[in-house]
Amino acid sequence: MSDFQVLLYYKYVSIDEPHQLAELQRTICNHLGLTGRILIAEEGINGTVEGTITSTEAYARELLSDSRFSDIHIKRSAGTGHAFNKLKIKVRPEIVGTHFPAAVNPSEQTSPHISAEALHELIRSDQKIHIIDMRNDYEFKIGCFKNSISPTLKNSRDLTAVVQQLQHLKNEKIVTVCTGGVRCEKMSAYLLHEGFTDVSQLHGGIVTYMEKYPNQDFKGKLYVFDNRISIGFETDSPEHEIITQCEHCGAKSDNYVNCSDTACHRQQIICEACVHGGNTVCVHGCEIKQKAHNH
Repeated sequence: MSDFQVLLYYKYVSIDEPHQLAELQRTICNHLGLTGRILIAEEGINGTVEGTITSTEAYARELLSDSRFSDIHIKRSAGTGHAFNKLKIKVRPEIVGTHFPAAVNPSEQTSPHISAEALHELIRSDQKIHIIDMRNDYEFKIGCFKNSISPTLKNSRDLTAVVQQLQHLKNEKIVTVCTGGVRCEKMSAYLLHEGFTDVSQLHGGIVTYMEKYPNQDFKGKLYVFDNRISIGFETDSPEHEIITQCEHCGAKSDNYVNCSDTACHRQQIICEACVHGGNTVCVHGCEIKQKAHNH
């Protein structure tokens, strides 16, 4: 068992003095020796921090002692001690960069939450549902719910441009999912704003579902925005599936690495054998350029 732990949390709540809260969070995290990333805006807080189990639990108690955050759902996962290189705390216009109309305010209206247990039952029922994955396309690639729909987002703000692709589901039962829930709060609110009639969101996000039901309905690994790149639960189980292939040799792999071409740095799936063999440039484009340069 790891001595380190990663906490993932968010809350849409009015923050009158975001810069003041940022300084308070910086003081607390530095005192406890935490690293990570915390975004604060007038609309709320969105954080991921890592430290020892003792220090992260102390942080959790401190966070929950603030009346604004007393009901925050904190997700915990095993850390490595170097999931983050340093502590970054920033004040931003939004805690998720959606650029939605001002009328889309998850503090005032968002879709109902559905628990992991309820979704587990719903998937096994005769009821027709559509799971829409609100993560970016490269996150979806490495792990997703079976038969789920990806709007092929590059960034959260892309939803406004692709929502027309979902119009045929406007009166269907939709469950939105994302890593920990923060994106679904806002994106499901946007779907309601656009006239979708039956929208709910997975409470606690995919990470909560995976922890309760490892290797069942969510296949592959969960992409995370830190140095771990991806996480899984019970990955040694024969039930665990790798759903991606090495872009060089085609072997099953979930090893995400950056293209070694400094002008590119695109994330790609390359198995460890190909990495050790020096094949770390993109199959499409960069590899061709590199061969031309070598000749």
